[in-house]
Amino acid sequence: MELADTVAGPTIYDVAQAAGVATSTVSRAFSNPGRVSAGTREHVLAVAAELGYRPNPHARALLSGRHHTIAMVVSDITNPHYFELIRGAEQRAKASEYTLVLVNAEESPRIEYDQIQRLISSVDGFVLAASRLPDENLMQLAAQRPVVLMNRELPGLASVVLDHVQGCRQIVEHLASLGHHRLIYLAGPRNSWMAKVRWAALRTASKELGVEARRIGPFTPKASQGGAAADGALHAGATGIVAHNDLLAIGVAQRLAQRSVRVPDDISIVGFDNIFAADLCTPSLTTLGGAHVDVGRAAVEILLDAVGPGRPATPTPQVVLPTELVIRDSTGASTKGP
Repeated sequence: MELADTVAGPTIYDVAQAAGVATSTVSRAFSNPGRVSAGTREHVLAVAAELGYRPNPHARALLSGRHHTIAMVVSDITNPHYFELIRGAEQRAKASEYTLVLVNAEESPRIEYDQIQRLISSVDGFVLAASRLPDENLMQLAAQRPVVLMNRELPGLASVVLDHVQGCRQIVEHLASLGHHRLIYLAGPRNSWMAKVRWAALRTASKELGVEARRIGPFTPKASQGGAAADGALHAGATGIVAHNDLLAIGVAQRLAQRSVRVPDDISIVGFDNIFAADLCTPSLTTLGGAHVDVGRAAVEILLDAVGPGRPATPTPQVVLPTELVIRDSTGASTKGP
């Protein structure tokens, strides 16, 4: 059996010859357009389009030192909280003709580290959403590739977070206004930066407002952990529950219903993230949200500034965006005295 002849496509040399320019000019027109005049670039692109030439992405990376690819690592891709973060990040990457590679760390620092090491030679930088890596690992990574954190802050690294300090104060003020004097925070993962920030903010606001606040946990931030979390909160005698995220809060509400504890008549529940299911569960969930699309978009914006020509040597920004307490049916007036 004979094999059909393979017809090779046009090469960079064919484009250069047809355009009457050097091959290096063709390369710069595609990989570093700022180094050629607008007229020359338009001419080269027109000739390339006429010939049907497409630049080899691997060759472009070798010539420019850039892959036009960035990686976004999320701690748990099954958590709906990340949907809007991913959407905002992907929109901003696409607008700059970058490819966004999505990585699921499965709430495991080891998996997160291993996946990053596999990608480090083939991407221009990383956006890490709720990274579980130790600080020292993040600093080591930042020495190799630009890094932007989401839902976490670390001095010296760029980050984009929602203002959970003010947000947690809104939660405590809301519950205190309803007559709640004993709050329980159902903490998230032990190595979660956000869990520490939320507890510190809740505790500070509670002290200032004369509310008793306790923390129990840690809990995996999934609905399946809601049963154990709910039982712990009931044992502690709470009238108001603040769960680490909406998924855990929904699981808590399901367990309370099984135990014939009425929400919000007997106990109130607040979550974090304002995922789409918060408005669909029964009762609908009071939760602290924010513009997560903007968080994803801003993180990629900062990263693209860092991976472009003339990467800044100064520390990159730490952006804080506002939160919003969305009040729904899971919070109500306390029927228990102080």
